[in-house]
Amino acid sequence: MKRLIVPKFPTEAEEAEWWDNHMDVVEENLLEAVQEGTASRGTAQRVLREARELKSITISMPGADVNRAQRLSAKKGLSSEAYLQSLLHEALEREEAGDSTRDEYRPSSGGR
Repeated sequence: MKRLIVPKFPTEAEEAEWWDNHMDVVEENLLEAVQEGTASRGTAQRVLREARELKSITISMPGADVNRAQRLSAKKGLSSEAYLQSLLHEALEREEAGDSTRDEYRPSSGGR
């Protein structure tokens, strides 16, 4: 079995490209694990399902930020929601890794 060392990625797009470029090794490892009886049935599906489960939230944002998000998401061919989800995910990954290089965002309370 070939050992893959998965690097940290700055964006989901770069991670997706890396996995696409290493799919042959992943497939070989999976086939070998199935043949050796070390692969658990349903594990990959369960992990993917859990990772994809979405919870809805509602947030208030300044109108200017909403407009910027709509404009930038259109440039990328994404819905505003998908674009904001991606931005938030990447920011959370950076924060969790202790990689935050931006000044802290301090939203106004807005009476909420």
